Amino acid sequence: MKPLLRTDRQAAATLPGWLEVQARSQGGAVALRHKQLGIWQPRSWREVLADVAALAGGLAERGFRQGSTLVVLSHPRPEALLAALAAQWLGGVAAVLDPHDDPAVPDAALLALRPDFVFAEGLAQVERVRRAGLAPAVLAYADARGLGGQPLPGLVARRALAVAGGRVPALLARPDGVAFVFLRAGGDGAVERQAITHAELLREGRLLVEGEQLSEREEAFAARAFAASGQARYLLAPWLIAGFRLNFPESLATRDNDRRELGPTLVAGTRETWQRVEHLVRDLLPAPGSWQRRLVERGLDPRARGVSRLLGYWLVRRPLRDVIGFTRTRVPLIVGEPLPDESARFFARLGIEVRNWADPARWQAAEPAGGAAPARDAGRFAVPSGHVQPA
Repeated sequence: MKPLLRTDRQAAATLPGWLEVQARSQGGAVALRHKQLGIWQPRSWREVLADVAALAGGLAERGFRQGSTLVVLSHPRPEALLAALAAQWLGGVAAVLDPHDDPAVPDAALLALRPDFVFAEGLAQVERVRRAGLAPAVLAYADARGLGGQPLPGLVARRALAVAGGRVPALLARPDGVAFVFLRAGGDGAVERQAITHAELLREGRLLVEGEQLSEREEAFAARAFAASGQARYLLAPWLIAGFRLNFPESLATRDNDRRELGPTLVAGTRETWQRVEHLVRDLLPAPGSWQRRLVERGLDPRARGVSRLLGYWLVRRPLRDVIGFTRTRVPLIVGEPLPDESARFFARLGIEVRNWADPARWQAAEPAGGAAPARDAGRFAVPSGHVQPA
């Protein structure tokens, strides 16, 4: 399968369009890496483009069309990202749901969508679809563990979904079309959503690329689920625009070790992410009041100069940064709500100046198309064609 590649960078006005640009300009370079069984598995930009086109072909064969919605239920992993891009390739929408939802809570978001197309990471996410009483036409999964005896209709392995060979579907994504829809439960329990167009994501992603001077040499770490608009704005879009490498941990349980092994140059997280890392560092410090703690505090003193500052770097700041995987980090970003002042000062003492990029999310009530009960057919929202309320 050899998709046609565009040569005009100005034509890259959508996320899949930028994927074509990167495959054309640096096809053999590594675009993604995913740690599996302790080994980093790379995929080039050319391979990523071929995977997305093959998935788009498989979805199209199963009835996915322009305006359809693919629900994504997954922790960070390349298969979820590629599935979302395949849906967008066909002019569809990727509706990303939080994979951490309490299984005891009724799945209002899934019930509101009633999707015909779902990408579920593994057994837990497939069971979430089943608990909601849904039977989508396509229920693709990435991790087969525990799914051998599942009798669910529409259940298909992600690899089997992709079309091996044949005609590549036309790229139908439009700049003013919705790329992602994000959902959450509001304060009154009602489902809220925000929809973001390709144009908006690329505009804000370009601001980050230019503001932080990102290049294809960056190593980014994707340790958060993509069920947040900030990750789409400030990680996925910049990845496609700048063409750097995006790395996925083996699991949430191994993310700290994987980040330490990788040493990313770009880290984008929420306030909760950064505070979790702060607690990790503080737990490593000697007991307050001990002579060892006093030495550490002297090494972290921002007022130190000359030899004292140099010794503080090599004996305290660098080892602490190394143990959390921030030795090479030059672009530490917090998306959305900023850190408390005390936390920001703590990272500054380590030599990590966390920069805040706002997440301009605007949530509104999620209503099915036409305002009626959710139709099983599409799982779409009442968004006028060519116009989306800014997120």
